[in-house]
Amino acid sequence: MTISKKTTSLGMPWEKQYGYAQAVQVRDTIYLSGQVSHDDKGNIVGLGNMEVQMRQAYANIKKVLIEYKATIENVVDEVLFVTDMEAAFAAAVKCRQEIFSGAPIVASTIVQIQRLAFPELMIEIRCVARV
Repeated sequence: MTISKKTTSLGMPWEKQYGYAQAVQVRDTIYLSGQVSHDDKGNIVGLGNMEVQMRQAYANIKKVLIEYKATIENVVDEVLFVTDMEAAFAAAVKCRQEIFSGAPIVASTIVQIQRLAFPELMIEIRCVARV
């Protein structure tokens, strides 16, 4: 059985190079690839600053979701991969209520890892949304 998939891109050079979509929608579920702290030109922002990187990763999630006529409030599950757990918790306390327009209602997992795709990255957020 073939399933229908709707994909989206942010136009980053590594999408074609690595071979993936920023998100794939199957029926009412949107699976987002891990989002990191790059700007529209692919430059990493917030070097050494977990809060700035976290905010940019969530901003990129919002950009992807717009392509599906969804918002951050449609996110039902997320996994945060971080290189510094203490910095991630401190950043989350400062910005998650603002990002989610109040207390987030989302299943959430946070995992500390050794490194991400680019050494300058401190956080990558993967999530699933429903529409």
